Parts: sequence; structure tokens; C-alpha cells
Amino acid sequence: MLIETHGQQMDVTPALRDYVESKLGRLSKLYDPPLQVRTQLSVDKPDHRAEATVSIAGKTLHADARAVDMYAAIDLLADKLDRMLVKEKKKMIDQHRRGGNAVRDGEFG
Repeated sequence: MLIETHGQQMDVTPALRDYVESKLGRLSKLYDPPLQVRTQLSVDKPDHRAEATVSIAGKTLHADARAVDMYAAIDLLADKLDRMLVKEKKKMIDQHRRGGNAVRDGEFG
């Protein structure tokens, strides 16, 4: 899992970078294929904003969160991404189950 963290007109401290990696690192447990996560942190006074773009097998998911401090915004962002990946994984599983089998359905040959 590759996590890139950037700041928009702000410096990303090692503590913030470690926090983002620890929070978003748990996403790799939910989704098996390799994930690429690009995170952008910014300050829109009075709120702090965290955005992330996740690239997975042919799809791109985007989420953003605002909160009073940066750590809370990162927590909200991680929760949103968690829900999005669970939903995406469920769609993929349902699609495989719904697909059927050509041999069993009599459409083969």
C-alpha cells in the first residue's frame, strides 16, 4: 500500500505523516488488491481539511473531511474511506455472485 501525503500551503510534520499512515494503513486490511492513496491536508480557516484519492483496480474513489483540528479531520476521512471501500468490496462480491456460470446455465458450447 502506497500512501502519499502532501500539504497545501502548509508543512506536513512527521507526526502528521505518521498519523495519516497509521489511520489509512488499516484500509489495506479491508481491500486485498494494492491500494494507492494520495492525501492532501490544508487549512481553510477556521476548519482543517483532509482529502484523499484512492486508486484501486480501475476505479478512483475520492473523499474529504473538515473538522476543528487536523487530527479529527484525518479520523473522519479514514472513517469515510473505510465505508467507501467496504461498499466497493461488497459491490464486487455481489457482482461475482450475480455473474453466474456459463456451464451451469447451459450457455456453454
